[in-house]
Parts: sequence; structure tokens; C-alpha cells
Amino acid sequence: MLYHAYELQRSWLNGASAWASISAELMTNPANPMAYLGLGPMAASALEVFAHATATYGKPAFGIEFVEIEGKRYPVEEATVVNRPFGDLKRFHREGLPENAPKLLIVAPMSGHYATLLRGTVEKMVETNEVYITDWADAKTVPLHEGSFDLDDYIDYLIEFLQFIHAGGGGKRPHMMAVCQPSVPAFAATALMNLHDDPAAPATLTMMGGPIDTRESPTSVNDLAMERPIEWFRQTVIATVPMNHRGAGRRVYPGFLQLAGFMSMNLGSHMMSHYEMFKHLTVGDGDSAQAHKDFYDEYRSVCDMTAEFYLQTVEEVFQKHSIPNGEFRHKGEIVDLGAITETALLAVEGERDDISGLGQTKAALDLATGLSKKKKRYYMAEGAGHYGIFNGSRWRTKVAPVVEEFIAKHG
Repeated sequence: MLYHAYELQRSWLNGASAWASISAELMTNPANPMAYLGLGPMAASALEVFAHATATYGKPAFGIEFVEIEGKRYPVEEATVVNRPFGDLKRFHREGLPENAPKLLIVAPMSGHYATLLRGTVEKMVETNEVYITDWADAKTVPLHEGSFDLDDYIDYLIEFLQFIHAGGGGKRPHMMAVCQPSVPAFAATALMNLHDDPAAPATLTMMGGPIDTRESPTSVNDLAMERPIEWFRQTVIATVPMNHRGAGRRVYPGFLQLAGFMSMNLGSHMMSHYEMFKHLTVGDGDSAQAHKDFYDEYRSVCDMTAEFYLQTVEEVFQKHSIPNGEFRHKGEIVDLGAITETALLAVEGERDDISGLGQTKAALDLATGLSKKKKRYYMAEGAGHYGIFNGSRWRTKVAPVVEEFIAKHG
């Protein structure tokens, strides 16, 4: 019933959003006398903010057509190179990239947002790497006959993608970068590939703001997971996809619930952002208002994740702490983190990260007991929040150079 109620509400709000948008245009139409009075532009701005806040957002496009390096533009080609039911592998290649450039797999989080949330990450790394990224599917679009998808399957997908990249890489090991939640499955996949002497095991693994050990500097996200038993999550936040979607009947953690959780964590700042958008519109500052719109267009584009993946992640990562306790299993096999001997590890954290606290990602370096200290590095981005370590100016000027240097050193 939860999902059906949301669909009904969405239908109502779509109509209200459309009327608000039309009304905003009428209020600012040169043929309308109200457009020349203070009340007209103010009402139009309010209606436009409402229309934008209540609109439905689908999957965004990456839209990376070129990158600029030292004042010169280089076209970027985007292609889907592996197609799987629960996620594709995309490749980004810029013109003029050297043939021996590193091949980097960026692992996007399966946590409500689409992989396009990492557009800025891809845009920067494609300057010096041939970039691949996991493009996870919206679970409500995957038919039931495609089966289930849990944390074990996630790890299998990463191993398969790395093997595909390695096969086309002339024998050179690929590199892997996991942003936030996928640090755990990427860490596990790396350990398994090292254990089994897989030639496609990554040369480097960069983990950014990942919940490797959530007992370190726990955040509100960690506290919520610990306060409730797993059955509470199963009964409260899991819903069934309605009949109007291809994945009808699939049990999921809906994207709209995840978005509600994201927004509630910083509700005050989100309300102020919309107020700032309103002020920009009323004074005619279209560029600043558009920057707010672009951010929220991406932020409110959310997708469902399978119930089995979500519940397994909550239980194993946030409640049992299976990874740091050495008890994490992949299809029954203990994941021995001490088996990592070939893959160099870089842990990146943001000083002001309110999702993965300081020390949670760094813990991975101590858990890799079989790896030489020369192949371990830790970097804390001063002043950066969770999103700042993989997007924005701090990412481009502070964090990305560290990652590029690490890849070059251990390539």
C-alpha cells in the first residue's frame, strides 16, 4: 500500500507542478499587466520554486561531451560495453588519450541515486584515464524473471566488470575507485581476486568515504541502523513495486523513501536552498537560480534498490560489522582481507563527512594485514563534506590529484 499511496500522490503533484509552471509563465508574460508589478514576479518566482520542487525526475544523462585540458577541448565518447539486468558497464574515452593510459573502474553507489551523481568524478578522471563506471539499474524496472540481486551479486558484478576491462587492456591490471557504500563490496571483491590470483585483480583500489568500520566516529546514519532490528527495516521500509512498472511484484527499498531520509538529515539547509532559489528568481539572477535547479534535478532523481541487497547491507555492514570482524562471507566463503597483497590501497575521507565519519574508511588499511605499508595511503580532505570528496572544487583541485598520483605510482 505504501508504494501505491506514493504513486497516487505523485500523480496529484505532477498535475499541481504543471499548473504552477504554466501559471508562473502567465504571471511573467509581457502581455500580462501584472508582470510589471512587484507582486507578479514575486508570485511567479514562488510558483516556479513549487513547480520545480514537486516535479517528477527520471534518470539523468551523463552529458559529458568534452573535457577542457590546458585550454583545449577534447571530445568524450560514451558507450555501454556490458549490459546486465541489474546494471550496465559504461565506458568514457576522451580523444587524444594515450594508448597506455590507465583503465579505471569507478564503482557508483547503489544507494538511491543514479550513477550520474558521479558525473563530476568521471569528468575529472577521464582527463587522464579511460574511465568505466557501474550504471546500476532502477530495481522497479527489472522484471521478476531476472531473479534477485544481493550483496553477493554486487561483488560478482564487480569481478566480472574488472575481468572484462582487463581482457581488453593488453594484460595491464585495471584500477578501481569506490565511492561511499560500494567501498565494502569493492574491498571484498579485491580480497577475493587477490586470494584466487585473478590476473584482473585491480592494481589499485581507492575507497572514498566508505563504511568499512562504522564503529569509528558513528554518524546519524550509523545510529539509525543500530537502533532498530533488521525486522523493523524489513517491515517498515520495504515495499512491493506496483503493476504499472516492469518490475511489478519485486520487493524493493523505494527511492522516494531514501530521498525523504536524505532530505530530513539536513532539512533546514534544503529549505534555505529553496529560499535562496526564490530570491535569485525574484531579482532576475537566472544563473544562480539555475545552479540550484541543476543540483536538485540530480539530487531528486532517485531509484529503487532490491530489498535483499538493502537488508543484507544494513545487517552485515552496519549491524554485525562483518568486514572489520573478519566474518564477512561471499557465497559461504570467508573474505580474507589479509589476502590482499598485490592491490595498493588508498583511503580518502572528508573532514566534515556526516555520512561516513572519520576513521571508517581508514580502517581498511589496518584490515589489509598482508599488504606492504608502501602500498597503503591515507588522505583526509580538509573542510570537505561527504559529497565534496568526489565532486566540486575540492575534488578537482585537492582529491583528484592525489588519486591520479596514486594510480600512476602503482600502475
